Amino acid sequence: MVDRLTIHERLCKVLGTNHVYFQPPSSVQLRYPCILYSLHRYEFAPADNTRYLEHVAYDLIVIDKNPDSKIPMNLIKEFRTCSFDRAYQADNLNHFALSLTI
Repeated sequence: MVDRLTIHERLCKVLGTNHVYFQPPSSVQLRYPCILYSLHRYEFAPADNTRYLEHVAYDLIVIDKNPDSKIPMNLIKEFRTCSFDRAYQADNLNHFALSLTI
């Protein structure tokens, strides 16, 4: 299983900046475009009365002023287990929600 810091580095690489935040508190001043991510769940696949596969799932939100942002598609290309969930607008910013399982 890949650790969270390795995922963080890969997210920074895709974004091209270090504006990647893991579960940021409300006091953090975000800089756009950015990626917010948080732990969603742990997934286990049982086999032979034991846990056979272990995966960690994260929720990602890309926030960008550009409504045609390429960042969500770049994330999907970088992580083969990343999927697009939905897009919405809030506070005059475009939000793209994705799921990532590692």
